Amino acid sequence: MAVPMIDLRAQYQRIKPEIDAAVAGIFECQAFVGGPILESFEESIAEYVGAPHAIAVASGTDALLLTLKALDAKPGDEIITTSFSFFATAGAVANAGLTPVFVDIDPATYNIDPGLVETAVTHKTRAILPVHLYGQCADMAPILQIARNHRLPVIEDSAQSLGARYKGRPACSIGDAAAVSFYPTKNLGGAGDGGMVVTPNDDIAAHVRLLRAHGADTTYFHRVVGTNSRLDTIQAAILSVKLRHLDSWNAERRERAAYYSEKLAAIPGIVTPKTLPGNVHVFHQYVIRIPNRDKARLFLQKRAISTAVFYPVPLHRQECFRYLGYSENACPNAAQASKQVLALPIFPEISQQQQDDVIAALADFIAQI
Repeated sequence: MAVPMIDLRAQYQRIKPEIDAAVAGIFECQAFVGGPILESFEESIAEYVGAPHAIAVASGTDALLLTLKALDAKPGDEIITTSFSFFATAGAVANAGLTPVFVDIDPATYNIDPGLVETAVTHKTRAILPVHLYGQCADMAPILQIARNHRLPVIEDSAQSLGARYKGRPACSIGDAAAVSFYPTKNLGGAGDGGMVVTPNDDIAAHVRLLRAHGADTTYFHRVVGTNSRLDTIQAAILSVKLRHLDSWNAERRERAAYYSEKLAAIPGIVTPKTLPGNVHVFHQYVIRIPNRDKARLFLQKRAISTAVFYPVPLHRQECFRYLGYSENACPNAAQASKQVLALPIFPEISQQQQDDVIAALADFIAQI
């Protein structure tokens, strides 16, 4: 039985009547940009995470970029972030004219190590940007304390973590602002790109709303140079349907993850994910460590089992960031993780037989090395 990383067709079949009705409604009203459906979705996300403002934008990358631009930082100001994340985290920093400062990770969770953040703060630091990687919140309490001590804003990269919780608080509601992605494979994914900025800060919200509309709050009158970053109304309609199912889908992901962890614990050499006490993980990805990772991928591929590597090169080692001058020895935990991590198929609709096939293949691989 083939096992894909994710099966969006299976998800669609579960909610097909709802999705079809929502899409048909958009074509009936022919309101493709803005309007009450988009505004209702923004309000639903704000309510879901418990924040006063949710501003829809074109992508998760734009959500990060526009939030950073809303800080009114000076060129060359520094943003402290993790070295182990999707490129958009650091790319948005650079595209905002700012300098990413990379900090190593906690090897158990793959999230930024709070114990290393303090030493990265300089007189140029403008914000701290933790990533809630794979669906688990970073350890935010010490990060927030450091931020308070230095009067710095905290921006959550919540692209992979909508629905996650940290000590009872929803992801996106912990810092001064958060960026969400609605890329199709996310736990809450659209039928194309999309994103959201969530914030309790009135000034950040107003600035992001201005920037997403070419810097104009009145048509043809531009206060600043902004951009065109809209979430299409048809995406808002689809996402509004899916949002009603998100908590149950996330619960199913946790069930699938628990099954993997129980069975994989018996296989020597495999390290399963760790959830910090007080965290509610949403398992956007289920990531193990395994010896001979690349050979393991090929072994599983021959059995029609899809896997992925998130991420094969840490950000501080990317060619485009060589100008920052990081040594080969920088961020050793991120570098080690990049050689060992392997994401297994996980999605609400994955069957136990499919999971058993993955587990059996991993056991066979370990047995023959």
